[in-house]
Order: sequence, then structure tokens, then C-alpha cells
Amino acid sequence: MTASLAFPPAIGVVIVGDEILSGKRQDRHLSHAIETLGARGLSVDWAHYVGDDAGRLTALYRDTFAHGDLVFSFGGIGATPDDRTRQAAAAALGVPLERHPEAVAEIEARFGAEAYPHRVLMAEFPEGSRIIPNPYNRIAAFAVRDHHFFPGFPQMAWPMLDWVLATWYPDLARVAPLERAIVVYGAGESQLLPLMDENVARFPMLKLFSLPSFMPDGGRRIELGVKGDPAHVDAGLAHLREGVEAAGFRWEPT
Repeated sequence: MTASLAFPPAIGVVIVGDEILSGKRQDRHLSHAIETLGARGLSVDWAHYVGDDAGRLTALYRDTFAHGDLVFSFGGIGATPDDRTRQAAAAALGVPLERHPEAVAEIEARFGAEAYPHRVLMAEFPEGSRIIPNPYNRIAAFAVRDHHFFPGFPQMAWPMLDWVLATWYPDLARVAPLERAIVVYGAGESQLLPLMDENVARFPMLKLFSLPSFMPDGGRRIELGVKGDPAHVDAGLAHLREGVEAAGFRWEPT
């Protein structure tokens, strides 16, 4: 399953639904995915929010399939006319929808004769898909290539995400990145740019971050730090501390 992935892969999250963009519902999937992946030392590299527009969905999935990322998509896989994720994924791959026999069997086991003619439509996935079991109501979700499509309901989607990671990606993990920072007072970011540029050049294995804010009295503060390989974080932060001191600014640890 993971053989096609560059390791560690880039990871993306897609949140689908007009109800999210209109504010009728608040998304909780992105924060949950960040937390779940973070427990493995993984991070989300990108995220997209998109409504139930067939053209936009198809274009988005066509792009994400082309990049070969590991993708988790939430929402829009039902059978009502406003659910278009299954159709968009198939269109993006240029394949038809087909009824997956295992997904059909699960729906028949749950609903019997009432599976037809409508509920069984939720067993139609892009050709070549694998099913993701649904412990909540036995209506399966699906995966195709390294894209994984879940329902929009957290009580269904989140256990299914856990199952996917445990079953198909048991060894997908990274050494958890370490983060260290200082708070710099009285400086503007422009005054520290040469130091930041030098830090990035000297420690390419780390990610530098600079988070400016204003204090209640109107003074300026910057949370300045680095994140990444634990073996290099202390040296990267020491370089920032020394540069801040040399520039004459006060700092303190976070």
C-alpha cells in the first residue's frame, strides 16, 4: 500500500461542503487530523476547503492525484444530489464509478431489502477503489491510490482515519520535531531579517518562524524560533539568541 509513497510523504487534508463555507457547520476535521497525525510525528503540509461544486472538486482532486501526496478528504460522499465527492474523484482519475461488492455486502447486511434502490448508491466508488470500513453504520468509505475519502460526520470519519493509519500505514511516522523559541522585545521583523536569513542558510534542516505581536502598552514583541530535527534545534536557537543580543535587543525564553 505504501510502496508508491515517497517517504516521508507530503500530507494534505481536504474539507468538503457548502455548509462549512457558509458557516452552517464548523469544521473539526482539520484540527483532529493535525492532532492524530502529530501523535506519529507527522504534520499536515497543506489543506483545502472546497464547496460541493463538481468542477472545483474535480480540478482539486486532479491536481492532488498528480502530486502523489497522501491525502485525507472529509465530506461529500453520500448519495444525495449535493454530494459530489465520489463523482469528482472518479472524474479526476478518468475512471467510471462502479459498485464495490464488499461495500454492497455491508449495506445489504445492515439494511436488507431496504438497501435498494437508494442506499446501495453509497457503494459506488471510482473504479479501482478499496473500501474503508465504517464501524458506525457499516456504510463504507473508500480509498483510491493514496487518497482516502471519509464521511463528513466526525463519529464516523475519525475512527475510519484511525483504521486507515493503523492498517495501511502502520510504519508511517517521523521523529517528532522539536520546537524552541525566544521572545524578543522592541524589535521589528525588518530589523531582524538579516539574522533570520543567515539562520535559514546555516540551518536548512530547520524551519524558522517569526510571530510578531503588540503588547497592551503598544510595545512590540516577536516570538522567534526554530522547529525541526532535535539534533540541530539547540544550535539554531543559540544562533538566534546571539544575533538578537548583538543587535542590542532584549529577549527572554518562552
